[in-house]
Amino acid sequence: MARSSRSAPPGLTAANVGLGVDAESRYVDVGDVTLHTVVAGPDDGTPVVLLHGFPECWYGWRAQIAPLAEAGFRVLVPDQRGYNLSSKPGAVDAYGIDYLAGDVVGLLSEFDYEEARVVGHDWGAAVAWWTALHHPDRLSRLVAVNVPHPTVFRRTLARNPRQQLKSWYVLFFQLPSLPERVARLNDWALPTRALRDSARPGTFSSRDLERYRTAWSQPGAYAAMVNWYRAIARERPEPRTTQVRVPTRILWGAGDQFLERAMAEESLTFCDDGSLRYFEEATHWVQHEESEAVAEELVGFCAGDE
Repeated sequence: MARSSRSAPPGLTAANVGLGVDAESRYVDVGDVTLHTVVAGPDDGTPVVLLHGFPECWYGWRAQIAPLAEAGFRVLVPDQRGYNLSSKPGAVDAYGIDYLAGDVVGLLSEFDYEEARVVGHDWGAAVAWWTALHHPDRLSRLVAVNVPHPTVFRRTLARNPRQQLKSWYVLFFQLPSLPERVARLNDWALPTRALRDSARPGTFSSRDLERYRTAWSQPGAYAAMVNWYRAIARERPEPRTTQVRVPTRILWGAGDQFLERAMAEESLTFCDDGSLRYFEEATHWVQHEESEAVAEELVGFCAGDE
């Protein structure tokens, strides 16, 4: 079983964020890494795993934790490997997509769950898609937020100049050491501005951004976060199967500056039972900008409501 909470080093935990619901931080050994995981909701509730993206951490799901827990779900929100208070392996290849999906499986196993609803945004959605394709017996439902099926993304990136231009930063992240050094300048000015400029005005408050800076400042964290991009570029993985068998819901902020809208609908062709909702006024950061609507979607879909 997962170990009970212990004293955490300075960082972003459930104890120093008001979530509106009882929650705790646990440190869960999932194999070769330990994941700091925020846990909320009844012990006997159906498990829902929320996977964050770049450059966030568990805190990116703060607005959805309480609604899910209050609806009776057992909510598990890990800092994925390399982020905030989770383990930070030094090698780039430790951030390969198979390891990241393996962390989800390991988390479920440590809590003695055979399967769970898995929800992901951004990189978290990439991990959720991969887990659904390679560990389908461990997922009962999949929600992907603003990242397409991996085959769709790979094809679009190869053929679509607009998507290639939007993904320019991935090339920058391949440079050794420089992205980490630049990010730290002027109290994390670059990633702070990237969040603000790509979201609707006022989406990220000063307190939110300060909390993200706390997470980025954890020793080795930002380098580990960038290593996700280095690993995917070196590995260029292709899924062993392309069809998702579990019920799948895609949520998509139509104003995403980073990803072509058409990829959302194309992803449905790789789902046996897929559905899609666009949020026309939202950006890539839809779970922040349309937090109540996204929470309602998650509660309904995870409960089995179509």
